[in-house]
Amino acid sequence: MLCRAALSPLVRSPGWCFVLPPHAIAAISRFYILRHNQRLRNESIRYWSNIPFITMPLSRAHGKSFAHRSELKHAKRIVVKLGSAVVTRGDECGLALGRLASIVEQVSMLQNQGREMMIVTSGAVAFGKQRLRHEILLSQSVRQALHSGQSQLKDMAIPVLEARACAAAGQSGLMALYEAMFTQYSICAAQILVTNLDFHDEQKRRNLNGTLHELLRMNIVPIINTNDAVVPPPEPNSDLQGVNVISVKDNDSLAARLAVEMKTDLLIVLSDVEGLFDSPPGSDDAKLIDIFYPGDQQSVTFGTKSRVGMGGMEAKVKAALWTLQGGTSVVIANGTHPKISGHVITDIVEGKKVGTFFSEVKPAGPTVEQQGEMSRAGGRTLAALQPEQRAEIIYRLADLLTDQREEILLANKKDLEEAENKGRLALPLLKRLSLSTSKLNSLAIGLRQIAASSQDSVGRIIRRTRIAKDLELEQVTVPIGVLLVIFESRPDCLPQVSALAIASGNGLLLKGGKEAAYSNQILHHLTQEALSIHGVKDAVQLVNTREEVEDLCRLDKLIDLIIPRGSSQLVRNIQKAAKGIPVMGHSEGICHVYVDTDASVEKVTRIIRDSKCEYPAACNALETLLIHRDLLRTPLFDQIIDMLRVEQVKIHAGPKFASYLTFSPSEVKSLRTEYGDLECCIEVVDSVQEAVEHIHKYGSSHTDVIITENETTAEFFLQHVDSACVFWNASTRFSDGYRFGLGAEVGISTSRIHARGPVGIEGLLTTKWLLRGDNHVVSDFSEHGSMKYLHESLPLPQRNTN
Repeated sequence: MLCRAALSPLVRSPGWCFVLPPHAIAAISRFYILRHNQRLRNESIRYWSNIPFITMPLSRAHGKSFAHRSELKHAKRIVVKLGSAVVTRGDECGLALGRLASIVEQVSMLQNQGREMMIVTSGAVAFGKQRLRHEILLSQSVRQALHSGQSQLKDMAIPVLEARACAAAGQSGLMALYEAMFTQYSICAAQILVTNLDFHDEQKRRNLNGTLHELLRMNIVPIINTNDAVVPPPEPNSDLQGVNVISVKDNDSLAARLAVEMKTDLLIVLSDVEGLFDSPPGSDDAKLIDIFYPGDQQSVTFGTKSRVGMGGMEAKVKAALWTLQGGTSVVIANGTHPKISGHVITDIVEGKKVGTFFSEVKPAGPTVEQQGEMSRAGGRTLAALQPEQRAEIIYRLADLLTDQREEILLANKKDLEEAENKGRLALPLLKRLSLSTSKLNSLAIGLRQIAASSQDSVGRIIRRTRIAKDLELEQVTVPIGVLLVIFESRPDCLPQVSALAIASGNGLLLKGGKEAAYSNQILHHLTQEALSIHGVKDAVQLVNTREEVEDLCRLDKLIDLIIPRGSSQLVRNIQKAAKGIPVMGHSEGICHVYVDTDASVEKVTRIIRDSKCEYPAACNALETLLIHRDLLRTPLFDQIIDMLRVEQVKIHAGPKFASYLTFSPSEVKSLRTEYGDLECCIEVVDSVQEAVEHIHKYGSSHTDVIITENETTAEFFLQHVDSACVFWNASTRFSDGYRFGLGAEVGISTSRIHARGPVGIEGLLTTKWLLRGDNHVVSDFSEHGSMKYLHESLPLPQRNTN
């Protein structure tokens, strides 16, 4: 094994290698495993403790492959095929030890979950090539090697090494390495070398089958490879002719034959590319194919094979389709990418969107990738419409909400009945799920407000500058692009968000919760009906496929902004899962009301009741009540407590509040709690300054309120509290797009970006710069040029306020 670090500078030159004994191989493998595990801990790439131990029964009847990725978690018997590019170092001479350590770790974890893992591995030739090069170099005169110049050493002739000899020299070392690595996880591995004849001779085939089954029964991981030292050349045109015929000419075909022979549930083929592309990877228009179906081969242009190994992607696809025909699911993925190789195998088994999944079940509708492209194209057409046309679409949708209310309420009733029968929703979520005639009427009113305010949104000039004579610059508003809005339980969100996307000219992907499936379907149908009046039906898409939210968050080439609307846990998960896509929203709604010493008795209980009790599940509901210390044991304080008790609000005491009471409510565990129910925390502060400090320390920058008659105190609070919404003598529940006059909101943002608080049309727009010149070049503005910069601000055109 090559160990350059162990050599002195005198002989550490290209081509030199150093062969280690078996105990040293084991030591190095342990080092790489420990280093790999430490890297995972330091970089937080993966914590195996976060992956639930599989307790579900994994056995299933073989004969039909899985139809969907989400079913892969049920796979019990799995073959992992490691391509040469995965196992081999970049110089093609020696093994990628860190990568192998990661693969062994993942396979071991799955094996310890109760699955039956098998590995088909390359690498013997590369390992043997390393060893034979070393032997050749050592066979030359050591004196000549040491005294010859470095240039001569570099040019030392190394004969072309025969692959079968390399395999013979490397097989034992490769297996010793695997054994040492698996031993770290208390797993035993066994080696099996096969040739094509072992599958075609009936007796050998039965022996192989029996051996593998016995090893699996004993919880041993079989490591299988073609016996490259003796394997004959493949017979031309003899492979992939049917389920019972496949020529084992490389490890792709070996893995396919093994998977079908052993009736495995899943074959994972790891290569040096992300999966199957519709054209050679690296080409300008190459797109990764998420799901590949039999018969789609004509839509793919294959490139050259990998830098190492015998088979290219075309061979992998043929082997995968043959395997699929035999009843085993297949995923082709990248096993070399440093950011994903540490969890690629476990991600696939968990059903995550990794690589290319081969399926025999073609969905009736478009894939989410196709929906994203349709939404992009539809959004651009939508943005090019006249403002009056976009408004007309929204007015039409508002009319449909009232005209078709019976159909909408009937669909919503189905959702409510299913949710109640399954008992999967808490009462606050059931309220969010429920639609009514009054809700639909309010929705329609809000949509008409959006339509009226959308007349001057897209294309509005917000800055004009004369750069120089006949050179004018404009900054104009434009849509962000494609929005992904993920929402739970609230079907009324769909028409609201759709109207805002239409008004701002954005394409839209909607992902609603399963609990609102019927309601979302009818509302999306009505939205597309409204869009059809101007031929932009595709601009708004409802994702109905079995896409996981985490997978949607990885579509950075299709989606420009993600807006989550739901529980704080949903928002946090999306913020964590988003890969290169901005997320706009709030993870928590920890809203405060501060009662000052100068508060009006008449206003206090009224505002607190509305903030906490009007809709306690809302993100803008009161969660922490801050009371000035001087108000304790006063009639006002008693009125507040009595009102909360009448409203059946459970009270939790903050640390300072609890210290003032002999018998107090239960002390709160955390002052950063969003209850989302008839519960709240009461805490005591000594001043408005301390109230502001408390809000900054424990709040979520959502909505905070002061109740006082002292204007100076109120202005101090309004100016110093750094939240999206800060109110004086008003309920927290006013923090809402409809109540702000925006018509509706796509969500509430607590981020410190261009959109903060309830996000309406303005928050869904960005800008671009338009420069109009007349043969202008920068060199004319140099020190000795003929032109000078003016940078004059020009008046803006009058906005349409009708």
